[in-house]
Amino acid sequence: MGHPAHVLDQYYLAITILVTVACQALGFVIAWTFKFDKITDFTGGLNFFILALLTLLLGQEFSARNIIISVFTMIWAARLGGFLLFRVLKTGRDERFDQIRNHFLKFLGFWVGQIVWVWLVSIPITVLNSPAVTASGQPRFGTASDIIGIVLWAAGLAIEAVSDIQKYNWRNSGKPKDRHINVGLWGWSRHPPYFGEIVIHWGIWCLSIAPTVTGRTHGGTRSAQLAGLVAPLFTMVLLLFASGVPTAEVPVAQKFYKMSYPDDAQPGGHAGSAAWDNYRAYRAQTSVLFPLPPALYRALPRWVKRTVLLELPMYEWTPEKEAGRRV
Repeated sequence: MGHPAHVLDQYYLAITILVTVACQALGFVIAWTFKFDKITDFTGGLNFFILALLTLLLGQEFSARNIIISVFTMIWAARLGGFLLFRVLKTGRDERFDQIRNHFLKFLGFWVGQIVWVWLVSIPITVLNSPAVTASGQPRFGTASDIIGIVLWAAGLAIEAVSDIQKYNWRNSGKPKDRHINVGLWGWSRHPPYFGEIVIHWGIWCLSIAPTVTGRTHGGTRSAQLAGLVAPLFTMVLLLFASGVPTAEVPVAQKFYKMSYPDDAQPGGHAGSAAWDNYRAYRAQTSVLFPLPPALYRALPRWVKRTVLLELPMYEWTPEKEAGRRV
């Protein structure tokens, strides 16, 4: 174990934001110049990988906790970035960018958002690997927070990876297009990859916090470690209220409705297919995020679904609501 490198500040926050800006700026220049959006998610995953490896090497703290949290982050980043790159290469384009690919400021806005996402979510690893925490000393690996963190990370990664594979296989298996995927984890949650990602980042935060919960850190170092809580919380806010569930729920509902009523006919008219009825039935029995057996979810009162299971009104699209907005 060597001496940690002191770069710009004792928490490595400055160097990691500079590296993140450089990485995402390069990705933006390539994507904008060549109208090539296949590298967007891969660039995000690569950025996470670089920050975890960089801070581990700069900090020179090769204890079990630092190695495990850094490797866990690199595994998650490599899997997610690699899978999303594979998927977009197979499909040919990323539909999220159809409306912004040729608008400079809108397209730039995505990359600025990715800078914020990568840097904030990396804070627990960045601070743990920093000289400030190393100087404070660490408890032996195996604390309660370590065990909880490993369990959460492993469970979250398994849920995210398995649900991604299940959806990919569903799309390539020739299943009826008028039915939403309802196999495996998708029969218990409408968005299992998002649930898995949230659990992963709670696990990473739990792994990072042992020096503080055991009383080894004080003052600014303690505050910096506690500030790492922003990572799982930001992930939840992002997926629940911004680029995750909201951007998936409404388009999916509209797609199945249009399959049944392609001419924008009223639901009382003749349906071209059973797609809309199938989707409403799936939605009524499937939790939006937390995996639950359909029979249990159906039996729960509405207020529990709204307040505890986060079945928020903003996720619901119906032709009646759409008509009301047009008036």
